[in-house]
Amino acid sequence: MKLINRQFLCASLLCCAGLAASGDDKIQVEVLAEGLDHPWGMAFISDAEILLTELSGNLRRVSNGVLNPMPIAGVPEVLFAGQGGLSDVLLDPNFANNGLIYLSFSAADAETPKLNRLNVIRARLDGNSLVDHKTIFQSDPPRNTAAHYGARLGFLADGTLLITSGDGFNYREQAQALDNHFGKILRVNPDGSIPQDNPFANTPGALPEIWSYGHRNLQGLVIADDGKVYEHEHGPQGGDELNLILPGKNYGWPAITYGVDYSGAMISPFTEQPGMEQPLTYWDPSIAPSGMTVYSGEMFPAWKGSLFISAMVPGDVRRIEIHDNKVLKEDVLFAEFGRIRNIASAPDGSLMLVTDGDNGKLIRVSVDESAP
Repeated sequence: MKLINRQFLCASLLCCAGLAASGDDKIQVEVLAEGLDHPWGMAFISDAEILLTELSGNLRRVSNGVLNPMPIAGVPEVLFAGQGGLSDVLLDPNFANNGLIYLSFSAADAETPKLNRLNVIRARLDGNSLVDHKTIFQSDPPRNTAAHYGARLGFLADGTLLITSGDGFNYREQAQALDNHFGKILRVNPDGSIPQDNPFANTPGALPEIWSYGHRNLQGLVIADDGKVYEHEHGPQGGDELNLILPGKNYGWPAITYGVDYSGAMISPFTEQPGMEQPLTYWDPSIAPSGMTVYSGEMFPAWKGSLFISAMVPGDVRRIEIHDNKVLKEDVLFAEFGRIRNIASAPDGSLMLVTDGDNGKLIRVSVDESAP
């Protein structure tokens, strides 16, 4: 475990002054693990134990601030290419009793290996191995690209599971159709069956697992304590969005957008259309949003209820205050670490960051109680 120099920290994080428990609090930043291979998802078994995914295909365990050198066995083979690989990890709400976890990942299609799909499995963590695997979701149709998977997971209060599924980059028009998984949020039961109260369960021609549609590349998903579902997604060149998700709604991609194609060409002349939802906020130029968490801990009382969004361009964290479904304030924090792939709230009230790339770091942000 490496402690980042406090003098450097105070100079570089002046934007954090007064946001902790009091104006006298000092923010401490510790590097818990480094040398991670494209870290992506994280989940907390306890205050002392964290699960991390590496996009390259390993599920890792950090215990008491120490990275276990042995990856957890039993992870399925993944397609580690482009933006694909082992993505999110999520604990079952009853994990303490059943040991179940959920993993999202890209994998070659069984019938046509040149194509691939987004997959979600459920498995039981037994010691340092995964056992009792069950595939609960496979995106359809398969794709020939290794991009825009989405791949975030989240449990609603009723125990159903949300899965974000990106537009596959080359399939953006399909985000407006209800007969496929491109550009959608899906809602399934933990065993993969379909809830009967899904918004399109009785719509002819629609896939019954679809919960919302018209999305691009959805890489942030959180469910707040009040039940609100927040999602963020990459725009093209400009137009990254933060959305409040409601079942059955159309979020517009690519019929409306605040961005343009990477070539500079127009994707749509429209930023709004009847029947299509507007984002809570958007970013132009893009910030490349990655992870997201709602802070509900006690360590930083002034941050309570804020959304924290990790971003990769140029690399920082956005703290966002929302009231009455309107963004009131946005602060830029932690801009000295480079591309930040994910952010999560730890059970003890600290914040955990992981940085992007083949030498990724797990970083803990906390209050330094020993500071004078």
